[in-house]
Amino acid sequence: MREKGWSVNIVIDEHEGQTRAKAQLHAENRSDLVGVGMARLNPRDSDVPVIGDELATARALADLAHQLIEATATDIERVTKETPHLRA
Repeated sequence: MREKGWSVNIVIDEHEGQTRAKAQLHAENRSDLVGVGMARLNPRDSDVPVIGDELATARALADLAHQLIEATATDIERVTKETPHLRA
């Protein structure tokens, strides 16, 4: 099997007072999947921006992973004409 390379580009910004991360998959056959994750500072917590960045990014990657599982299930169903049973 030949080696393949996929990458994920993550962009972090502020959106409506929250930290937002967008994780876009770049693969040979698709680049339409974009996961989004949000994080907000609890007013009682210290302001440590890197924590919000990490949490929003983790949530964006989790969203992207879920979308990729769903896209894979759709592809399997299209090819096999059967409903796949994939676990996240």
